[in-house]
Amino acid sequence: MMNELQTRSIYPESDGKPMADNTKQFDYIAFIKLSLDALFSDRDDVFVAGDLLWYPVEGEPKISAAPDVMVVFGRPKGDRGSFIQAHEAGIAPQVVFEILSPSNTFKEMMDKLAFYEQHGVEEYYLYNPHNGEFSGWLRLSNRLQSIAEPQGWTSPRLGVRFDIDEEALFLTLPNGEKALRYTDLKRLAEQERTAKEKAQQENERLRALLRERGINPNEL
Repeated sequence: MMNELQTRSIYPESDGKPMADNTKQFDYIAFIKLSLDALFSDRDDVFVAGDLLWYPVEGEPKISAAPDVMVVFGRPKGDRGSFIQAHEAGIAPQVVFEILSPSNTFKEMMDKLAFYEQHGVEEYYLYNPHNGEFSGWLRLSNRLQSIAEPQGWTSPRLGVRFDIDEEALFLTLPNGEKALRYTDLKRLAEQERTAKEKAQQENERLRALLRERGINPNEL
C-alpha cells in the first residue's frame, strides 16, 4: 500500500488552475457547496467538496477532473487532498456542479460533459451566473441526457429544487426553505439585531413611564 507521500506524487492535489476566475463564480461555488454541507450535515455517509481533483481511474493520474462542487453518497466526510476513486470503494461522485466563467469555452464544457458521462456521474448541473442560464443532465440508459425543463427541476439525489429568478440561482431545500447566501444571512442578522434594539428601547420606555407614575418596574 502506498504511503501518503507516494500517493501525492502519483496523484497531484492541484491542477494549477484557479478555483474561480471572478467573484460571481466563486460566490456561487461557495453558496452551493456550503448549502449542501448544511443539508447533509447529519449524514456521515455524504461527502461534499469544492474544486477537488477527482481521479476516476486507478493508476491514471492524467485522467482527472476538478468539479466546482461534487457530492458523493456512500463515502465518509473528512479531509482529502484529492478524491481517488480506487481508494473510495470505487464510488464516483453522483452529482457535480460547474459554474461557468467567461474564459470557459464551448469545447471545454462539452469535454466535461463527456468526462462526467464516461465516469459515472448521475446528475450534472451547469450554471452561468453572468446571464442566469441553467442546464442539467440526468443519467438515463447509461447516458447523461439533457433535462428539458431545468427551471423548477428537483434533483433526484439531493432533493433540492433549482429556480432562476432575475438571473439568480436559488436552491429550495427538501423542507421547503430556500438555502440562504451569506448576504441573506447577514441581512437577517441585521434585521434581528435591529428588532432586538427596538424591543429593548420599548422596554426602557415602558419602565420609565412606570417610574414616572410612582411604580417600581422591578417589583412587578
